[in-house]
Amino acid sequence: MILVIGGGPAGRFAAVRLGNAGREVLLVEKGAIGGQCLNYGCMAVCALNDAARHMQRNREFAAAGILDGAPEIHFPALLGGMDRVQEKIRAVLDQETKNAGVEILYGSTARLDGRKVFIDGEEVEAEAVVIATGSVPAVPAVEGISLPGVYTAHTLPRMETLPGDLVIVGGGVQAAEFAYIFSMLGSRVTVLARSAFLKGLDPRLRRLALKELKDVDIKECAALNGVNGNERVERVSYGGNEPGDCRADAVLLAAGLVPNAAMIEGVEKGLKGEVRVNDRMETSVKGVYAAGDVTGGPFLTPVARLQGVVAAENILGIDRRFDPAAVPQSISLANELAFCTAGDDEGVEFSVPAPAGPGSFWSVPSGDTGLGKIRVDRESGEVRGVWAASPGAGIIATYMADAIRHRRTVHDLDGLLDVHPIPDGVHGLIGYAASWLRDHPKE
Repeated sequence: MILVIGGGPAGRFAAVRLGNAGREVLLVEKGAIGGQCLNYGCMAVCALNDAARHMQRNREFAAAGILDGAPEIHFPALLGGMDRVQEKIRAVLDQETKNAGVEILYGSTARLDGRKVFIDGEEVEAEAVVIATGSVPAVPAVEGISLPGVYTAHTLPRMETLPGDLVIVGGGVQAAEFAYIFSMLGSRVTVLARSAFLKGLDPRLRRLALKELKDVDIKECAALNGVNGNERVERVSYGGNEPGDCRADAVLLAAGLVPNAAMIEGVEKGLKGEVRVNDRMETSVKGVYAAGDVTGGPFLTPVARLQGVVAAENILGIDRRFDPAAVPQSISLANELAFCTAGDDEGVEFSVPAPAGPGSFWSVPSGDTGLGKIRVDRESGEVRGVWAASPGAGIIATYMADAIRHRRTVHDLDGLLDVHPIPDGVHGLIGYAASWLRDHPKE
């Protein structure tokens, strides 16, 4: 029997791959199948972002006289509807996993100590183990952090009413996405970023993000010092260059994730508690593999899925390696802000505003149709980076990331026909870059 600990993207993909290969697989899941992505992360953000974008568009239509007034959100109904859809998806994943021949044990706790495995305290035999216990929200150790009204992505579904004043703690992707969502739903949002907000993001994408978050009060270099209140949250205090405090009906902690590895012992770990693995997803203990968030960042679902498959195939005797090169990422605001690079800053850059198309036609008056940008090697024409802001930028970045990994050139892609109309500025840049390189050969 092969034991998989955790039913998130990494564990489920590992289990299904092994089950489809005819192996006996037991998947132990303490909570709900789907892991961080379905239950607290990607799908929850999708659900809330859909509502936020709808509210923004309705306000724009009302301002233009197209709609007679804009509707108001019914927040408890939004969370209730989201939960019902998530439950339906959980049922699909459960059946899909069982159809692969995988046995799922819900509500049980698995613990590992080196090569010894325990389920609900009882030791069991397993020919191989895949650790896929995921991650949990990072919670700063400050005064008042346990007051009612302080939430993480895991506890957000317990929020009973839409906060009038919401403080979001964090300066990365998750904080930006929640800031957009709650500002569009009607909250007054303040973001406390410990350092720079969206640091490391391409400057042009960052400017677009800040424009889409124009109604959010973003305080940079403002670390959370404490949460204050009597029976629940009332105010928060922060330090930094301009220390102060602000009113808060609720606080949402969105300062990143940490590996969920407290129940894993006897294997080598890193400084942040992550389980160390090689490119075959093998741990320091023979026969024990790990995949997904428990191995550390970048805490992305596609990475976790691929790592789970790599672990499974090596258990099956197939020599497969995980290569983390050119991983596409995206931030979901009014547009998707997607990007992927080859890991260097070399090359010639070309950029253009994204054209109007599905999802962006009514953004033309405000000049918010987005962006297309690519970086190309001057000599070979290889694509070295892509940045896109549009309603479907994530799809663009997905395929351009594959082009980066396989060292495709703009000459290879020149002549590519798109489906028109499409709000994609990248496609047009490929042909332009190819012709520019032909007209400007490197001396």
